[in-house]
Amino acid sequence: MTESIENKILAKIKKNRRGRIFFVDDFIAVAVAKTVNKTLERLATKGELTRIARGIYTRPEMSKLLGQPLTPSTEVIAKAIAKRDRARILPTGTYALNMLGLSTQVPMNVVYLTDGAARKIQLGKRSILFKKTTPKNLAVEGELTGLAIQALRVLEKDKVTEEQEQKIIEFLKKEKPEVLARDIALAPEWIRQIMRKALPLKP
Repeated sequence: MTESIENKILAKIKKNRRGRIFFVDDFIAVAVAKTVNKTLERLATKGELTRIARGIYTRPEMSKLLGQPLTPSTEVIAKAIAKRDRARILPTGTYALNMLGLSTQVPMNVVYLTDGAARKIQLGKRSILFKKTTPKNLAVEGELTGLAIQALRVLEKDKVTEEQEQKIIEFLKKEKPEVLARDIALAPEWIRQIMRKALPLKP
């Protein structure tokens, strides 16, 4: 019976592309959670899966150059958790700056605002902290505009350099104009002034 469950779970995993994140809940149609958890642990021990954190696994992509398994990025893991929980998330702090190319520092501890459950996921030496926030902070429609607003909050008013401002403007030009126009209203006025510069000039 145990082997049959293991085969069913492994078959389901192999139907998906490498690099996908898996959770215990993905297999509750196959067996009860406790059995699924033990099965995933056993598959990780056999090398079929890689355990990312407690209850979180992946069948890793392989490096074409070195032929070794690749570790999923923090962003991929965070988005997978948010999708599972049907929650919205938004990167903050140094991580937002790094994603915009405004900082070369890659933080070991990443913080996301969320409307889901507050929690901390330990990923070896790295961690993801989901911090509960108000709906307004997550009301932006555009992923790019949300990221830019959070980055500007970190840089702070009157401390944003011309170079940083220009990088953010160029980044925001990649957003759909109608989305950008709607999201501007959700930012503080000093951030709005910067965001407006990314809107297309009216003929």
